[in-house]
Amino acid sequence: MGILDAIFGRTKQVQPNLDALFALPTAALTLEASAQQHPTGVGAVCFRQVEGGPFARLKADVTTLLGGAEPEEVHDDYGYTWLVVRREPSQMSELCTDLHAVNSTLEEAGFGPSLLCTTIGLRDDDGRSVALVYLYKRGTFYPFAPLDARRQERDNALELQVRALVGGDLPIEPDVSRWFPVWGAPGV
Repeated sequence: MGILDAIFGRTKQVQPNLDALFALPTAALTLEASAQQHPTGVGAVCFRQVEGGPFARLKADVTTLLGGAEPEEVHDDYGYTWLVVRREPSQMSELCTDLHAVNSTLEEAGFGPSLLCTTIGLRDDDGRSVALVYLYKRGTFYPFAPLDARRQERDNALELQVRALVGGDLPIEPDVSRWFPVWGAPGV
């Protein structure tokens, strides 16, 4: 960053670090032990919807990488596409490897600018859900805990508790205004 960038308030864009996804199993263990939040076995990669043949070929490549397990394609109300990967809840490491493969494949195919986030879902015995959300363009994580999806209310106390618990395991997004809600995210 040069002197003109400092004067004009420009900042250098953070590069995504997809290897940070491999820290999720440790964070999930922390949440299981400390907050009784258990992995749901569902993770998803969210990106701006793309059309046509290149995406169809890309989805076939992702299916091959996942050992023939085709990810479910879900379209949300905001115009985003989610590629949903499912594993047994006990297979958190494998789920993270699959999510890394999906992100890497999309990135290598030139869809990096369209990537928004990656989520993994957790749920406690009382049914409270929380997602650990990886912001692709920031290279950081944040918790999202929906309280009432119909009224679009969040459980802010749970989100702050999760941040405190996994702050040593994951790079947490320091700017809470960037903790965007991911209403309707698969697995949450």
